[in-house]
Amino acid sequence: MMVALIGVSMPGFWLGLLLIYAFAVHLKWFPPSGYGEIKLLILPALALGLPRVGRIARITRSSLLEVIDQDYIRTARSKGLSERVVVLGHALRNSLIPIISLMGLDLGYIVGGAVVIESVFARAGIGNMMLRAINSRDFPVLQGSMFVLALAIILGNILADISYVIIDPRIRH
Repeated sequence: MMVALIGVSMPGFWLGLLLIYAFAVHLKWFPPSGYGEIKLLILPALALGLPRVGRIARITRSSLLEVIDQDYIRTARSKGLSERVVVLGHALRNSLIPIISLMGLDLGYIVGGAVVIESVFARAGIGNMMLRAINSRDFPVLQGSMFVLALAIILGNILADISYVIIDPRIRH
């Protein structure tokens, strides 16, 4: 949980700079920026995703702690099911609703964080295009890109709502 707390507390741009220093400058495993190869996306993806993983890990832990003391979990254990089956098959499935909600909301943070991460890693993308549009006061491009980002957030929330029905059959109405 300490690693998760550090991941939650560290801003993406700072993590990106640390990743560039550690893996591109010091270890020389990855190039700091560029285009063409898939390995050029690893550091930006880590900088964008690792802070989210920390939040999801913390919410998963607290949600599992709430569910693990329920009567149906004790019943599953008394039937002789292994602890792995009890936790993964029963407890985790019933604790996924807050996790799915968080992941649906995190899509907005990921899309918004891509603006900063693209700048740190000198990547061309919608975030870099938005920054150029802001600097040149190109409002139609900015409005169009904001519309695309808003659609991505809405789509993430719709997918989260659909996932609720798949995960928990009691929500079908």
